[in-house]
Amino acid sequence: MPADRPFRPRPPGRLSTSRAGAVGLVLGGALSVQFGSAVAALIFPRTGVAGAVTLRLAIGAVLMLAVCRPRLRGHGRADWAAVVAFGLALAGMNSIFYQAIERIPLGPAVTLEVLGPLALSVVTARRLAAWCWAALALAGVALLGQGGFDRLDPFGAGLALGAGALWAAYIICSARVGGRFPRADGLALALGVAALVTLPFGLVGAGGRLWHPAVLGLGTGLALLASVLPYTLELLALRRLPTATFAVLMSLGPAIAALAGWSVLGQALHPVEVLAIGLVIAASIGAVRAGAPAPAPPDTPPDPDREIALSAAVAAPPARR
Repeated sequence: MPADRPFRPRPPGRLSTSRAGAVGLVLGGALSVQFGSAVAALIFPRTGVAGAVTLRLAIGAVLMLAVCRPRLRGHGRADWAAVVAFGLALAGMNSIFYQAIERIPLGPAVTLEVLGPLALSVVTARRLAAWCWAALALAGVALLGQGGFDRLDPFGAGLALGAGALWAAYIICSARVGGRFPRADGLALALGVAALVTLPFGLVGAGGRLWHPAVLGLGTGLALLASVLPYTLELLALRRLPTATFAVLMSLGPAIAALAGWSVLGQALHPVEVLAIGLVIAASIGAVRAGAPAPAPPDTPPDPDREIALSAAVAAPPARR
């Protein structure tokens, strides 16, 4: 620091304003993601699930590649293998999740899906408290069953759980790609891989309907809501918020999804299902706090398992849905 510019502490009011603005960015990103899923459900009757997935990933990939313009040279086989694995996880997660929300309401679908990152966070946290929070999450799932898995469609519920498993895989792949590529380059490239993987299924399922101007407009809105906008907002928020705080806010996903399903798709929930969603949200927040590493001395190297635990709770921003 130059000698003629002495250190001046930031006024507390400015810090709190910045923190409040960052919280607003996170909530805005979460609203964008979940309402994007509701928009996807509106596209299903026109394109089918495969067509909606193709539109969301292909347009999102084009936008992200145009913005990031990642370098293609200077990367080894291991780097590209990580990108391909990340892209496959993206393609599978989106495809299975969209199949799930075609069959069951959005709120319960996200509640079941979030169990994947929650399980990863609990396993990597290695604390008894984390397992207690996992038990609370299971109690929430049991309440969903009391609300009627037959009403939810057992196959749709199973698909949501499968999407959760792929979400956990997505988080691990995201951490590996993030360490090999700068900025969002790895994500943009992985989106390109996912788009190429899903494109044949979308063309077979929807055919020429994909090129209808109204469908392309909805697909562009879906890509913006589910990828570009939330990624931008969450990236800005992470520069101002501690990771654990960000993770707690992201745990509100099931509640926001239920709101999106109710307001956009007219999906009402039973009181028992609302309670179940609340229990899973509480379990996610508790698991985040249990998995957060204690402050370490300056010379202590980071624990990669703990970093994965926090990443699981954060659930990797943008491209997941």
